[in-house]
Amino acid sequence: MANQNIDHAFTARSKTGASFEPTYAGALSFMRRRYTKDVRGADAVVWGIPFDAAVTNRPGARFGPQAIRRASAILDNDPQYPFSRDLFEHLAVVDYGDCLLDSGNHQKTPGTIEREAAKILKSGAFLLSLGGDHFVTWPLLKAHAAIHGPLAMVQFDAHQDTWPDDGKRIDHGSFVGRAVKEGIIDPDRSIQIGIRTHAPDTFGIKILYGHEVEEMRASDIAYAIVDRTGGRKTYLTFDIDCLDPAFAPGTGTPVAGGPSSAKILSTLRQLGQIDIVGADVVEVAPAYDHADITAIAGSMVAMHYLGLVAERKARLEDLNNGNTVAVNHAQGI
Repeated sequence: MANQNIDHAFTARSKTGASFEPTYAGALSFMRRRYTKDVRGADAVVWGIPFDAAVTNRPGARFGPQAIRRASAILDNDPQYPFSRDLFEHLAVVDYGDCLLDSGNHQKTPGTIEREAAKILKSGAFLLSLGGDHFVTWPLLKAHAAIHGPLAMVQFDAHQDTWPDDGKRIDHGSFVGRAVKEGIIDPDRSIQIGIRTHAPDTFGIKILYGHEVEEMRASDIAYAIVDRTGGRKTYLTFDIDCLDPAFAPGTGTPVAGGPSSAKILSTLRQLGQIDIVGADVVEVAPAYDHADITAIAGSMVAMHYLGLVAERKARLEDLNNGNTVAVNHAQGI
């Protein structure tokens, strides 16, 4: 027990390093990262957005951040699979807690999220957001585009989220069309994976439908994503209902016929070439979950994001140190 501690989320003295505490006890930050509003020196910031007033079916995604954090406890301590490394040995990550929203005034929600996201992004850290319903991606996209310009978007989802929008709606099913119309995302460099519904307009975004994904290998899906984004600054948004309800029952609008968590996680693992500038996991609604299946899947998606960030940091450090052999190995060259 010499290396054990407890409540690492509060007792940690550094933004790096594993917690080495029991998975069944202690304060539940995301992967036991230190809870703090001080993001100085952080490579990545995890932030919860507990909002679900924009749903069109079952509510409950406001509890998503709590569920994902709880499920993530089992991912700390050991080297994280499939990255074969302790992600936090050199990657400084903090849990920023949750966004404070006025539950009685939803019209203020997008502005509140955008301002707080912009504050975090100003530090230069990578922002990993935990929803909440998919509407929260709209202000997150705006905050990222304010820094990087029009973004390529990779959207894992059962729904296109391109339904008619008047620019004012608080709606998780229309924000993508709004983002295209307002120049926040570039549809020619954006792709949606796992779609199993039809909306009136695609807005020029490339779609890999659920039945197509079923027939594809993870490497083929990853290639399509890399090819479509074309080296542009990219935002990844993951609606957990992209997965078949067998792998993610705890969500508001489940649609049968989706891919497995194994296939999609394998796809994410192969996206190291993409210039990912921000990411989220949304629509985890634990009230409909069983044995934390959905929360576990959401936490694994979020961990994969951090794994890609950790690898990118390692590649940059190797480049700066002139270690091109290690860089080529990491990129599969």
